[in-house]
Formats: sequence, structure tokens, C-alpha cells
Amino acid sequence: MTAAGAPGRPGVLALAVPALVVLAAEPLYLLVDTAVVGNLGTVALGGLAVGGGLLAWAAALLNFLAYGTTARAARRAGAGDRAGAVAEGVQATWLALLLGAVVVALFQLLAGPLTRALAGGPGEVAAAGEQWLRIAGCGAPLLLVSLAGNGWLRGVQDLRRPVRFVLAGSLLSLVLCPLLVYPAGLGLPGSAVANLAGQSLTAALFVRALLREDADRRFRPAAVRAQLVLGRDLLLRATVLQVAFLVAAGVAARAGQAQLGAHQIALQLFLFLALVLDAYAIAAQTLVGSALGAGRPDEARATARRVTLWGLGTGVLVAVLLLAGRDLLVPMFTGDPAVRAQAELVWWFLAGFQPLAGVVFALDGVLMGAGDVGYLRTVTIGAALAGFLPLSLLSGPLGWGLAGVWTGLTAFIALRLVAVVARVAGERWLTAPATVGA
Repeated sequence: MTAAGAPGRPGVLALAVPALVVLAAEPLYLLVDTAVVGNLGTVALGGLAVGGGLLAWAAALLNFLAYGTTARAARRAGAGDRAGAVAEGVQATWLALLLGAVVVALFQLLAGPLTRALAGGPGEVAAAGEQWLRIAGCGAPLLLVSLAGNGWLRGVQDLRRPVRFVLAGSLLSLVLCPLLVYPAGLGLPGSAVANLAGQSLTAALFVRALLREDADRRFRPAAVRAQLVLGRDLLLRATVLQVAFLVAAGVAARAGQAQLGAHQIALQLFLFLALVLDAYAIAAQTLVGSALGAGRPDEARATARRVTLWGLGTGVLVAVLLLAGRDLLVPMFTGDPAVRAQAELVWWFLAGFQPLAGVVFALDGVLMGAGDVGYLRTVTIGAALAGFLPLSLLSGPLGWGLAGVWTGLTAFIALRLVAVVARVAGERWLTAPATVGA
């Protein structure tokens, strides 16, 4: 199976490669940030895990601004309505600003209680996490505007500009982070300021791109409500998923600082690799949405087959690279022997489920592009309740530690794999309620 699409239309790789750059930029910065902060000590690393985890939780929770907008814009673009696709971006940007303002207010009001809850109580780690979150959390509207911008540009199959925009912001953050943390002497707050600066630049570039389009820029409540119809299922799905990750982080925090530090390292790698593999989901979502919008279901099914093979092959390659590079990669993030020992433990889980994750993420994109988000919602919630959450919660009282938490994550991915493969093998996803085009 090749990466080529139908004649005159882009193939999987033509969309996946630029999507990969965009998706990898932010987590790659976070990996560098983790390495920079990790050398400040275990408390700073734990604070980044707590504060950064909460900000990442908010962004992931509201990621429907990207995925929902892509699905809606792709349907309209596939039907030949580019103006309508851009209009989806306008309303998604308004929605991003409104939701971002709410997130900022919540973080400023609840930063203390949230970080203490995640860190397992008051202490140095909770205080460090609160300090980081109060600064970096101010960038929530900027982060959400960038998600909306990525969404509509993906929908019209323009992935070159998002690459430039995201790389510009990430490069600024990469340069500022070590300078502010060490020479400027800001320590952990320097990491938060660098994060905020990069998000400001990226969001400004996305807004400029939208303003250059010939589209109605007014806020339209009816259009925003229509976006929230699709976003509702994606939001509920993301909520359960992020709650499961927060529970896992809480269990790791209560197991000890070494376990929390190792969990932060492995989790950042997992999120980075998940987004790398998710490049195929972006391509699938764009191509499937466009194909179904144009009334070409056979092309949508062919896309599903292609992205499945690419996801599987890439997952196998990633697993091999992780196992081969473990002794080189782990010391890059920490010099603490206790943290290193715990990181080496979870490394086997991290590498082992990559082939499964490659297929799951690719087929998630297929179903999102088809508007079959209700099924994805149910599958995610079921897998979290049956695998991830119970195993994570049992890890504390039963003394399983990080091994129990990461066994839960493995079970979560395996259960989702069975469900999405079964769905795409059938016909119902091709006739899912097309709320994306409402």
C-alpha cells in the first residue's frame, strides 16, 4: 500500500509530514524544558510535572478546537465551500478566546488547591508547581487560538503555514528557556516565561493568517453552538482521558519524588510520541472528511487502510528505537540514580505499546473525519473505566508503583485498539451522523 492518494489529491504522507512537524514541535520543546529543569533538582522537576501537567490537561481537554474544526472545515472544503471552511476557523477562534479566558481565571483562582491536590499535599513540589502554573497558565487563550488555527488550516489542506507558525514560537521558547532558567537566574519561573513567549508568537501568526482571509469576522453564536455539538463528545472523551492521566500522576506523586520524576520523563516522551503518531490521524481526518464531504466513501475506506499500515509500521520503528536508545536517553533527563532506576522500569511499557498506539491513533483520525465521535467517546470512556483508572488506583494500596500505573495505560490502549479496528472493519462509520457538516 502506497502513501499516494487519489489523482489530483494529496496522499497520506503529503499531509502527515507537515502535521508531524506541527505536532512534534510543542512536545519537543517540553522535552527540552524537562531536561533543562531536571538539572535544577528533583523539586523543580516535580513542580514542572505538576504545573505542566495541569496546563497540558486543559489544552488536551479543549483539543476539540483543533480536531472538531478540522472535521467541519474538511467537510465544507470537500464540498467546494472554502469560504465556509474559513468561517469555521473564525468561529473556532472566537470560541478559543472565550474558553481561554475561563481557563486563565480558574488557574489564577485555583492554582494552589489544584497543585496541592496533584502533588499529594502541601510541600515544595506543590509550591513550585503553583508558581509555574500561575505564569504559564496566562497563555491558555493563546494556546487555544493556535489549536483553532491549526484546525481550519488542516481542513483546507494547508499544512505549510502551521509548520512555520508553530516552529517560530517553539524556536523562541527553546532559545529563551535555558537563558531564563540559568544565566538570568529565574529558575523554574524562567521556564514558564519562555513557554508564554512562544505561545504569544504562534497565536499572533495564526490570527494574522485568519485576518488575511476574505471571511466574515463577526462572532456568530449559532455557528459556535453548532461547533459545540461536535465538541461535546470530544470534550467528554478528553475529560475522562485527562482525569485518568491526572489520577496516574497523583498515584506517582504519592509513591515518592523519584517515581513522580520518572513518571514525568516517561509521560512527556509518551505524549511526544503520541503526537508524532497522531500525524497520521491528522492526515486521515482531513482526507476522510474531504472524501465524505464530496460523496466518495470508497476513497475514505482506502484512506483508512493506508493510515493503518503507516501507523503500525511507524509504531514498530519507534519501539525499536526506544529500546535501543534507552541507556542514552534516560541520563539526558536526570542524573538522580533513583529517578533513573524508575525511568528504566517504565521504559519497557513505553516501548512495548508503541505499535498498538500507532494503529489506534491513526484510526481515531479516520473516525473523527467521518464524524463518528460518539463512538470514540464511548470507547475511550469504557477503556479508561475498565483498564487505566482501576489499575492506576490499585497501584497505590497494592504497592505496584509505576509498574501498575503503566500497566493500566497499556490496557487502555489495547482495549481501544480492539474497538476501533472492529468499527472501521464495518460500514456504520461511513454513515455516521454528519454533525461535522451541520
